[in-house]
Amino acid sequence: MTEKKTSVLSNALIWFGAGVSLAEILTGTYFAPLGMTRGLLAILLGHLIGCAMMFFAGLIGARTGRSAMETVKMSFGRRGSLLFAVLNVLQLVGWTAIMIYDGALATNGIAPVGAWVWCLVIGALILLWIAVGITDLGPLNRVVMALLFVLTLVLCKVIFFDGGGVLSAPDDSLSFGAAVELAVAMPLSWLPLISDYTREAEKPFAATLASTVTYGLVSCWMYLIGMGAAIYTGQSDIALIMMQAGLGVAALAILVLSTVTTTFLDAWSAGISSESIVAGLNGKRVAMIVTVIGTAGAILFPMDDITDFLYLIGSVFAPMIAVQIVDYFLMPHDASGAEVSVSRLVIWAIGFVAYRVLMGIDLPLGNTLPDMVFTMILVLLWSGLVERRRSR
Repeated sequence: MTEKKTSVLSNALIWFGAGVSLAEILTGTYFAPLGMTRGLLAILLGHLIGCAMMFFAGLIGARTGRSAMETVKMSFGRRGSLLFAVLNVLQLVGWTAIMIYDGALATNGIAPVGAWVWCLVIGALILLWIAVGITDLGPLNRVVMALLFVLTLVLCKVIFFDGGGVLSAPDDSLSFGAAVELAVAMPLSWLPLISDYTREAEKPFAATLASTVTYGLVSCWMYLIGMGAAIYTGQSDIALIMMQAGLGVAALAILVLSTVTTTFLDAWSAGISSESIVAGLNGKRVAMIVTVIGTAGAILFPMDDITDFLYLIGSVFAPMIAVQIVDYFLMPHDASGAEVSVSRLVIWAIGFVAYRVLMGIDLPLGNTLPDMVFTMILVLLWSGLVERRRSR
């Protein structure tokens, strides 16, 4: 029985839903100190860098038909990839909790029945989404995406045309380089997930391109909404802005639906990654367990500032994809038949440390791009000077 392939449109819709995210809107509010022009430039530049890396990661999975963590084996070996699979599951559990927490906090601002109640409601809806299954949600997914699209247009009108004339002045509390890094961080957080969806694409290149372009544009849009809210309304509380505009039920809909469609991807991919760690695990059941854990975490722990979490994700996965890009596209190297590729793990570790060091330096383009270039050069040098000599 042949595996059902996904269309370009289906892939684009998945990543539209991922982009429409409250977490992205809230991250966008951090850009207000730069002002609209410099803030928008930082958002666009950061997303260009992050989505380019996301594209290459997704294309590897699309062409090989492997999940995200299965593609990692090609560079780091069967056991070497376990490190990244475990770290990926942990970050996905964290994202699940953060997304539910943000969604519950915002919806409780509109319908104050208790944030913990909204955590349970959102968690239950994600469980339902997982239970039905991503491949069986085609028509429903299209309706939800259309509704989210209309509601985000309404939100843009409220912020940019009915903002009330408030205009916050730029200041020096956020550097341009730090802003670029915040913009890179969000698409980079999807990097270890995208192949879980592009691996089943009937048109690998087109589906991967549609996924990354759709996500990039929508994510920039969400960042812009957040930044615009902070600059033009003087508010960073999106729920309060929607309440003041009299959106009511529409506000609840956009907050709940956007949280569910985005968080579903985190939980679902956690299940897929877990299958790479322990053979025989049922990914769907693990996704449900991750949702339950995330819901509990959202109820029990405060998660208001996620910047350190985003930087940690970048420091782990930026050098990882840098190694993969060289091994797949530039200097073909396949270690999936080996237990561990020691050289690639050492290079990744150097890249990880370099990222953390670069965080203390204010670079105009952030620290992800320089770190990836540095890591790629290390792989190229090792492949060209050491491995080729050994093969002679």
